[in-house]
Amino acid sequence: MIKLRNRNVGPALAPPFEGHGPDGAGRATFAAGCFWGVEAAFRQVHGVLQTAAGYTGGHVPDPTYGRVCRHRTGHAEAVEVWFDPAQVSYAELLEVFWRIHNPTTRNRQGLDFGSQYRSAIFYHDAGQQETAIASRDAQQQSRKRQIVTQITPASAFYRAEEYHQRYLEKHGHFGRAATIR
Repeated sequence: MIKLRNRNVGPALAPPFEGHGPDGAGRATFAAGCFWGVEAAFRQVHGVLQTAAGYTGGHVPDPTYGRVCRHRTGHAEAVEVWFDPAQVSYAELLEVFWRIHNPTTRNRQGLDFGSQYRSAIFYHDAGQQETAIASRDAQQQSRKRQIVTQITPASAFYRAEEYHQRYLEKHGHFGRAATIR
């Protein structure tokens, strides 16, 4: 069972991380559409310590939002999640990932379309890769349409511009982060 923070009390206290994250924390990177809702959804999970919206999986160093949206970098809008493995497991984070988006639509989530909105899991080690593949295969059993989520090694993660960080919280949308099925 995933424990969610109380969504009615205002912004969570942990700021987006700088550098390499908290000591002893695990790191996970997910792309599931617009990073605003994805970040907000993961920030609600008990055991998530810090998050950051950003760009990964592309071929251009230091991408900007404008370049990513013009499909000139190959990056996905993604969220890096730093978590306490004693409070939440990587497998539990994957459960959240599958619930907050539609992994059967290629390069599209809701009204957002383009390769920057692709569904992807960027794994940081062999254990995460194995867990992600097993999780995807289990999810596929309960779906009629083929899951198109990419499972690929993590690459450089570029933090998005500051106005994208905790965007929904800054604009008063604490409880409407993402569609959780």
